[in-house]
Formats: sequence, structure tokens, C-alpha cells
Amino acid sequence: MSKRILIIEDHADIRRLIRMTLEFENHEIHETANADEGLQAVRRLRPDMLLLDIMMPGSMDGLALCRLVKSDPSLGKPWVVLLTARGQSQDIEAGMNAGADAYLLKPFSPLKLIETIDNLFTGSPKAP
Repeated sequence: MSKRILIIEDHADIRRLIRMTLEFENHEIHETANADEGLQAVRRLRPDMLLLDIMMPGSMDGLALCRLVKSDPSLGKPWVVLLTARGQSQDIEAGMNAGADAYLLKPFSPLKLIETIDNLFTGSPKAP
């Protein structure tokens, strides 16, 4: 069964890499370039999962969007995987406290991304 995944990332090349990685996984892929557009897309698309950058231009960053999406049941409670270059322990803790279900450091391998997504969709334990 195909899952709807929303990529929210300000770098077009990273969005393209993620899309190319996931095209072989039979998912419905959507993209936005910042958290503001991402919130509109979440409301419109009701995705099963967000692949969410933390540092983005706009009125909110990825952590704020994660907190908003996770705290509003009307948005469908999608899985949230944070994708970021911020790898300090306090960054990871902030991401998980915002409600993220997984945290991947850039650069991440396409196989690790697929594994993380599959684990969340199949109900395997969460991994920071």
C-alpha cells in the first residue's frame, strides 16, 4: 500500500535526492521548500509522513512545524523524520522533544533513509 510522504526541505538538490531514493519504494511523494508551505501542504494532503529539515527560511523552522503538527490531532498525526546537519546531543534532544519520530543527520545514506521510513511504517521501535 502506497504511503503519502511530504518532503519539507529548502535545498532543491536534497529534495531531488530524497525523491529519487523514494521513487523505487512506491510512495506518493510531495515537496515544499519551507515550513510555511509545508504546513499548508500538511493541511491539504494529510501525509502519512513528513521528512522535515530543521533549518529553513520563513516564519518557522522545522522544530516549530514538528511541534505544531504533533500537537494538532486535526492534522492527522503523521510520522516526522527530522533531516538535519545539526548533530549535537542537545539538537537531537530538542528534535525528539518537539515530537520527532526519528532524527537523521545529513549527509545520510539513501539506504538509512529507506530503513528509517520502513521501520516507522511497520511499527518497529523508534530510533533517534
